[in-house]
Amino acid sequence: MKKLIIPILFLLALPCTAFKQEFTEPVQLDWETYFKGKADVRSPFFALTAMTWKYSYASTTYRNRVVINLKNEISIDKDRSWVKWDRIKDPETRANLLHHEQGHVNIQYILLLEADRVLKNRNYSIKNYKTQISDLANQISDFFDTMQKNYDEETEHGSNHKMQGRWDVIIQDKMNESKAALAELKK
Repeated sequence: MKKLIIPILFLLALPCTAFKQEFTEPVQLDWETYFKGKADVRSPFFALTAMTWKYSYASTTYRNRVVINLKNEISIDKDRSWVKWDRIKDPETRANLLHHEQGHVNIQYILLLEADRVLKNRNYSIKNYKTQISDLANQISDFFDTMQKNYDEETEHGSNHKMQGRWDVIIQDKMNESKAALAELKK
């Protein structure tokens, strides 16, 4: 069985809880459960969410094709995720920051859905399927890493409420699209 682990750290959000394989909904954050780590006093940010995407697969050959049985999950590392409580005393600020961090979790959830859809539904060649799968996984990871960075930059880490609202719509639309595409493949 081939295993590849791609660690992803995002500023502002999560703990070591795996998303369930059913892909029903993203984990819903709360401060008490998911932010157990010690805050980095040198960081300019108010919180950090540490998330990891892991996938592995078993492969079988069938009629000159490789079929994979994919295991795909996201986890939140509670012990590496932190918040600067002294910087977010106001309840509205706390709520806004948690909402922004939930956006990171939702983007990671979309990655999970898209990785499942893309990696499972390709024709792989017998000669180089390991390379093909690895390349696809890296492309998926790079795409969502860029999306996470753009989310932070454009929303100014959640402080630009107008852009946060725009991103909320983008994320929800992409989540709905990914769920629908995955459901269609399961028919």
